[in-house]
Amino acid sequence: MGTKKTEHSNLDGGDPASPWSGFAEVSEAIRDNRLMEYRIKKSWADPWGRKLTIVVLLIIAAGFAYLAGASAGLW
Repeated sequence: MGTKKTEHSNLDGGDPASPWSGFAEVSEAIRDNRLMEYRIKKSWADPWGRKLTIVVLLIIAAGFAYLAGASAGLW
């Protein structure tokens, strides 16, 4: 039993001189994006999560509308 590395062992970015070392960051970003998408879908399926998301987005939109109106001289 040798210590032969598999082809996929270089994908983790362990060897900085490897031509595949940059793909570890891309792989992690793809994995994180999938996790975020799952969390968003799970939160939207929950009634309380959906209400909280809508309320937070409305507050942010109201803040931007207030700032836009103030910069336009409406109040």
